[in-house]
Amino acid sequence: MVQPRSSRIMPAATAWQMTVPCTRARAEQVQEQADDLFGTWPVPPAIIASEIELDDPSRWQIDVIFEGEPSHLQIEAILALLPASARTAMVLAPVPETDWVTQSQAGLEPITAGPFHVRHDAAEPMHAGLTNFLIPASRAFGTGQHETTRGCLETLARLAADGHRFGNIADIGTGTGLLAFAARSLWPRAHILASDIDPVAVDVSAENAARNGIPLGGGVGEVQLVAAPGVDHPLIQGIAPYDLVIANILAGPLIELAPGLAAQVAEGGSLVLAGLLTEQAERVIAAYRRQGMRLAARVDNGEWPTLHLRKRRRFGWRRPNRWRAEDIGEAPGYGSW
Repeated sequence: MVQPRSSRIMPAATAWQMTVPCTRARAEQVQEQADDLFGTWPVPPAIIASEIELDDPSRWQIDVIFEGEPSHLQIEAILALLPASARTAMVLAPVPETDWVTQSQAGLEPITAGPFHVRHDAAEPMHAGLTNFLIPASRAFGTGQHETTRGCLETLARLAADGHRFGNIADIGTGTGLLAFAARSLWPRAHILASDIDPVAVDVSAENAARNGIPLGGGVGEVQLVAAPGVDHPLIQGIAPYDLVIANILAGPLIELAPGLAAQVAEGGSLVLAGLLTEQAERVIAAYRRQGMRLAARVDNGEWPTLHLRKRRRFGWRRPNRWRAEDIGEAPGYGSW
């Protein structure tokens, strides 16, 4: 929960936050009107509605995050959507520049998933009999703590235990590189490509590769790193088709990228998807079914399922055209890059 703060004790920042207490009904109304209100703004703010007290619809709040200090007119436009009392209850403050990803991961406990043990501090002991990885809290996601990463680790381990053999593997949206490293440990003779839309994540993956003795490069048993949105990179498409593709992203991008991701999978190959919630699973599955994929297995970790899909052999492989949102539509409400 975001706590109100005084702007007088905060350092200068690039982002500003406006916090207004309200009811749940009002919070939902503001979110519904946001597109009409912010559609013409050069940089629309982000709006977050959240509970202040659980199960009390009268105790909610709206947080509006601006890129830069908002103008008087912008503040007044938002206040116009709220009751008159919001003007006196509002708190407007700069947000200090903070590495929220690293901060949120600080103090994480080691985890074990399948044959893998992931620790986040070099001082923590290694686990005998398991494949150990050191993935410190960092500027990228994917330390193994979240259920989506756990589900992918467990799914990869299950594929190996069931006798699957992969020689060409892609980890799309690699984050810290953990899933690419895990795939390499299970199939050490494979070529592995790991990509992320965020160049910072690619740098973090390279740092983690050095920590864990993972060789980088394009050869057998090496991990090749590249920064790219989805599969839109000549190297990713040039090495295709892959007999295993891993994508732990979000439901929205997974749906939007279905044609491109599925096109990278070899005939009879496997696709492991995660980052989606239980209520989003059927729509994600349907998007890939239209691309010739079938659901082969599913691992449920709380509300975060991991899907293993196989490509039907009659679909084969083809180099995809560049994905365009206007061709297949967006996936609103499912998260974005």
